[in-house]
This record gives sequence, structure tokens and C-alpha cells, in this order.
Amino acid sequence: MVKKTIKDAVQKKSAPKLKIVRKDAWLEPYNDAIQGRYDYARRKMEELANGKTLKDFASGHLYFGLHRTPRQWVLREWAPNATEIYLVGECNGWKELPEYAFKRLGDSGNWELKLPAKALHHGDLYKLSVHWEGGQGERIPAYCTRAVQDEKTHIFSAQVWAPEEPYAFKTKKFKVNKDPLLIYECHVGMSQDAEKVGTYNEFRENVLPRIVKDGYNCIQIMAIQEHPYYGSFGYHVSSFFAASSRCGTPDELKALIDAAHAQGIAVIMDLVQSHAVKNENEGLGNFAGDPSQYFCKGDRREHPAWDSLCFDYGKNEVIHFLLSNCRYWLEEYRFDGFRFDGVTSMLYYSHGLGQAFGGYGDYYNGSQDVDAICYLTLANELIHQVNPNAITIAEEVSGMPGLALPFKDGGMGFDYRMAMNVPDYWIKTIKELKDEDWKPSSIFWELTNRRADEATVSYAESHDQALVGDKTIVFRLIDADMYWHFKKGDENFMAHRGIALHKMIRLATASTINGGYLNFMGNEFGHPEWIDFPREGNGWSYKYARRQWNLVDNKELCYHYLGDFDEAMIRLISGVKKFQKTPVQEIWHNDGDQVLAYSRGDLLFFFNFSPNRSYTDYGFMVPQGDYSVVLNTDDKKFGGFGLNDDSVKHFTLFDPLLARDGKGWLKLYLPARSAMVLKKNAVAEDSKEQKTACKRQKK
Repeated sequence: MVKKTIKDAVQKKSAPKLKIVRKDAWLEPYNDAIQGRYDYARRKMEELANGKTLKDFASGHLYFGLHRTPRQWVLREWAPNATEIYLVGECNGWKELPEYAFKRLGDSGNWELKLPAKALHHGDLYKLSVHWEGGQGERIPAYCTRAVQDEKTHIFSAQVWAPEEPYAFKTKKFKVNKDPLLIYECHVGMSQDAEKVGTYNEFRENVLPRIVKDGYNCIQIMAIQEHPYYGSFGYHVSSFFAASSRCGTPDELKALIDAAHAQGIAVIMDLVQSHAVKNENEGLGNFAGDPSQYFCKGDRREHPAWDSLCFDYGKNEVIHFLLSNCRYWLEEYRFDGFRFDGVTSMLYYSHGLGQAFGGYGDYYNGSQDVDAICYLTLANELIHQVNPNAITIAEEVSGMPGLALPFKDGGMGFDYRMAMNVPDYWIKTIKELKDEDWKPSSIFWELTNRRADEATVSYAESHDQALVGDKTIVFRLIDADMYWHFKKGDENFMAHRGIALHKMIRLATASTINGGYLNFMGNEFGHPEWIDFPREGNGWSYKYARRQWNLVDNKELCYHYLGDFDEAMIRLISGVKKFQKTPVQEIWHNDGDQVLAYSRGDLLFFFNFSPNRSYTDYGFMVPQGDYSVVLNTDDKKFGGFGLNDDSVKHFTLFDPLLARDGKGWLKLYLPARSAMVLKKNAVAEDSKEQKTACKRQKK
């Protein structure tokens, strides 16, 4: 017996390290921490599943909240600190009546109310009147699936949503296209020209066709979960299971998702579980007289930068609530996944504020919230149990290793991480460097500097760069001249510069992805206005909380040049099978010339960032063959000058030294501030064009 114990100990000691450590020698010193996180998540998974699956565990929405059966209504709530709970609403004149009193279910902290089928009707407004030792308050149920705001009083109430004919999805089966993932980030409320809150129906009818035409295969919708303050952009959530009523009904949101699926477009939502609104009447801030029911205690309860509350990810009931939330959106609305907001804030006790993250030690020094790390791991496992093809994306800035690796390999299981360094780099470059000081080596490094085994979503700018207090790329490049010199024929130097660099920045960003690419609504055509939601400081105006599609539709203005280029770029990328997995291989860079070239499969990308120097017969060593231009930022149809004849084929010139490696010289005319993409044509032996090119070379 003793010998067996010793043998087991030796075997345990020599157990293979997780793949994340085996593939990265720099992680060896932190093996114990990584293994510890893995073991903790595995134990928690086993504890919660209790012999079943995480999907079975994440069923809170099927038990709690309001449910209609053929004979009655059942409403359940978790409120361990409550002493009494009543349903009040239109059904009983908003009075606490005995027949609307909940019953406590043992020592579970759960409460239940059963009502006759005729007691409630579709559309009825209601709340909970919750009593606790020394206090009372009206609350919206935590699992409420519909909350509406009174236009006059601005008070939120829960609403019974039980139509006689629930929405029936027409698209029965849908599989996400991730080859590559091309995301159109959008906000339904501000998606219309009119100065108002846009609706799900208007988005489906007016904006979705634009997205389909542009070639994107995924939309990421912001501000879906109900939030009291419109200006929060949806990031101060009050009702986690309720789709924002500002934009329409649950059925109208389902119709939007259904229509997107019918046209091959995946739909993911910006999921906010990193924090919650502090409001008590609308949210979970003090649900039943216990401020820590859902949230951390003490100093950790409030987020120091966001004026919000931080969930206690170590409490099983909170995990149950949040995991059920994930499953609910996947099944009830058929979302195809999530972009998890504020992941950095979740990972660290400091929320990542003021930290530089200069080395691996910063990820394993004990300042990480292991409960939050565990929760995110569980969430990813659950989501892929519910839908194996679902998409999960982490908004994370610290660069923690393993975020987008499978759990079995020692990771947290996200499919992608946001390449948040990229937009920061572009902004820093535009703000701090003269055009003649842009360095192609730096650009290429920044766009490809990532963990090779973790897929990322790259982007030049998202909604963050469009908010008041910041500037979009196009506005940093052109500024006020957009208002005065963006009519065709009236462009000045700043306009031409902005049009050229806007296209080049996007092409460089999109063509170097290793996972997906993201664009925020309107940025593809250089929307001129920042985003500013109605608030007291702007007279509650919707002027800047909208998208002016009329600008890109007006062919007399320059906006459509940028939009047309974006469409052509997206079509090019999506037309290459497994583009995101094709290696990015640098061909050449010269910081003095400001020239950059790289390849992906049969596509060659050439950039001349110089603002004032064009190059004739600039030579590149590339695989032998002939090449055709498939995209050119300088094309007149994209607002360029058309200095190249893109119908001309380009042939490599023979060099005996290069021929041994199957390469030749490709010599190109590179106009200043332009980029073009060439594609290698299929081999045509002894073609007339090739013979002519060889004769010219011999001469």
C-alpha cells in the first residue's frame, strides 16, 4: 500500500504540463499558477454540473422569473435577505394584496408566487415590492425578460411578454462563417438618419441590406441588454435578461436576427457581465436589502472608474445567474455568440487600472481574480456546449496569455481576443508623427505582434474612437476640411491625404488578420461626426446619436469612395479560403523609402506610405510568375488619382541568383501614399506574354 502511494506521487509529479506551457518556454516559471487555475476551474465545473453538464446547471432562466403554464402563472425570485415579497402592478392596482404575496421555499433563499391564468395578461406592467429587515423597495425581477420605461415619469417597470403567437424562427439551421470572421459592429438605436432612437425593424429593413452588400458575415450589436441611461451606450445594464425596449419588442429583435441568418449573417451581442448599474429601483444594486447579494463586499463592490458595481464571481448563485444569462440569449434569441465586454476589468483586482503589464510576471503575481478567471472559463465551456459553432470574443487589453486557447490546453476558451493595440497604434501614429516619419517596419510589427496560437480580431477603430472626447481616424486625418472640401472636384490637400490614408490604414489592418476583422458602423465610409448621446449637456439632442447614410449615398460627395473601397477590400478578403490562417510573410520594408510589402498565399500587398515620393520600377523579390492587380487604393473609383494602369499584367524578371529559389524581380510603379494588391495568376506555360517579357529582359 505504501509502495503504491509513492508510485502515484511520482506519476503525479511527472504529469505532463498543459499545452500552453509546453509551447511557450517563457511560461515555465508560472506553471504552478497556470495549473492551479486549470484545476480550480475543473473542480468548479464538476461541482456545479453535479454529474450532469454545465448546460443543465445554467437553467436559472427556466426556473426563476415569470412563466406561464396552461393553468397558471409562476413567478420565482432569489432573495435570501427578504422578509416579504409582493407582486404589485396593473393587475391589482399596484397594491400589496395577500393573494399576491410570495412564499419562501425552505432555506434556499428562493421565493415563489402562483397565480391563476386570468390574473395576468400580455402587456401588463408589474414590479416586486420587496421587504427586508428595516426597509422596503420596489424592484424589477432579476430574471425579467421585458422592462419598459414610462415616457413621462421615466420609471421602469417589468412587463408581461406572453403573446398568443410567439415568434417562430424561419431560419431553422444556421452555421457561423468564420473564414474569416468579418464583423460589422453596430448600435441599433443610432443606426438611422433621423434624429431619434432607431428600431429593430428599421435596422432590419434599412441597415442590414447595406451590411450584406458590403460583404460582412457577422454583426455585433451593442446595447441589447436593458439599461436605464441611453447615453451609457448599453454598458450600465439593469435587466440582464431583457432586450432593450427602446428599439422595439423581443419579437422584432428575433425577426432581425432571423433575417440576418437567412442572408448568411451571424449575429453576436456585446455581452456586459463585467459590471452592473448601481441603480436600485431598476437594477440589482440592493435587491433585497443586501448590497452584496450579487456583488462583492467592501472596497471591491464599486468599480472606481466606471461608477458601477462588480459581480462576486466566487458565489455559486452569481455564477448560476450569469451562466444562465449566456444560455438564455443563445437559445431564446438565437444569438451566435458574444463579445465579452471589460474582460481586463474582470481579470485583475485592480481592474487593470494604472498597470503597464510589461512582463509575464504581471499575469501571475497574485493580483489576479481567480474567481473571475474561473467564471470566464466556465462561460466559454457553457457557450460551446449550447452551440459548438458559437463565437466568443474577449475585450482584453493586458495581453494575458491563454485567453483565446481551449480550456484543455490551459486557456480560458475564448475563440478570439480583440487586438486592442492596433487602434491605439494608429491613433498614436496619426497624432504624434509627421507623415514622412511613419515607419513601415513599425506598422508591420504592430499589426502582426500577437501570440501565434491565439486568434485575434483586428480593427483600425471601433465605437470607442468615435465617442465624444475622441476622434475617428478620418476626422484626425482631415478634421474640419471634411465639412468644406468633401465634394467631388473641391477636394483640397487635407481631403486627398485623408482619403488615401484612410484606405491604406484599413487595408493594412484587414489584410494582416489572424482571426477576424471589425469595423464600426459608418466608419467604413468616413462618417464625419462623433457620437454623443442625448444628455443634459447637449440639450438631450439626437443630432450626434445617428448615422448619416445620406452622405455615402450621395455620389456627388467623396464618402462613397471610402465605402466602395471598403466593400472591395472585404470582398477580396472573404474570397480567399482560410485567409486568416494563411501565413503573413514579409517581402520587404524600407523605412527610408517608407515602403512595405508582404504576401498571403497568392496575394501580394504593396504599400508606399511616403507622402511625396513616388517610385518607378521599385523591385521586389517574389515567386516567379505573372500577377494581376486586384485592388488599388489609388484607383479613381476609390477617390485616387489613377496613376497606374491596373489592367496591365506584371511579370517577374529573371535573375539566375533568385531563380534557384523559384523567385524573380517584380518591378512596380508605387505612387506616393498608395497601396495595391496583386494576385498571382495560374501558371500558363510558354504564354505569349511571358515570352515577350523574357525577350525584353534579354535585351
